Amino acid sequence: MTFLLGLTGSIGMGKSTTAEMFRAEGVPVYDADQAVHRLYRGAAASEIEAAFPGVVADGAVDRTKLSAAVLGRAEALARLEAIVHPLVRAEEQAFLAQCRKDGADLAVLDIPLLFETGGENRCDAVVVVTAPAEVQRARVLARPGITEDKLAAILARQMPDAQKRRRAHFLVDTSRGLLAARRQVHSILVALAGRPGRGERRG
Repeated sequence: MTFLLGLTGSIGMGKSTTAEMFRAEGVPVYDADQAVHRLYRGAAASEIEAAFPGVVADGAVDRTKLSAAVLGRAEALARLEAIVHPLVRAEEQAFLAQCRKDGADLAVLDIPLLFETGGENRCDAVVVVTAPAEVQRARVLARPGITEDKLAAILARQMPDAQKRRRAHFLVDTSRGLLAARRQVHSILVALAGRPGRGERRG
C-alpha cells in the first residue's frame, strides 16, 4: 500500500521548492496548485464564469480578476471552493490510482491548505515546510503584485505556522539554504523507508 505523505506550508515558506526536492528523489508528487491551474484553463472555467461573471477570458480563468472577486469575501470564497475542491479531489484520486498501479512505495500530496481542509486525514504522515516569519514576509512581499493588505488577507485564510508545526510529523526549515533543505528531505525519506501506507483516508 502506497504511503501517503502530506506536504504543506504557508505562503512563502518554500513548499514548492521542497516538493521539487522530493521529485528529484524519485517520489511522485501531486501538486494541488497545478491541478487548480489546469482546471482554470479547462473543466472549471465555465462554472466559475457562471458564478463570477467576467473572470474568464479566452476560455481560461483570469486569476487576478478572480482573486479580486473573492479576496476578503468569505461567502464568495466558499462558492469558489464548492466548485473547485471536488474537481481537485478527483484529480488527486486519479493520481493516487496511478501510484498504486505503478507500485509506488511513497507518494507526496502537495496541498497548501492541507490542515485547513482536513486533508491530513487522508495522509499517513505530514511534512510542514517552515521558515521564520520575517523570512516568509520578505519572500512574499518581493513577489509581483503582493501588498501588505493582500498578504494579510492570504494569511488570514491559513492556519498559523506555529499551529501547523505542532501538528506535523516532520519539518523542513527552508531558511537555512537549499542544501540544508535537501538534507532534511533525504532524512525524511530514510525515516519512512519501508513503512507501509494504511490506505487512503476520507476527509
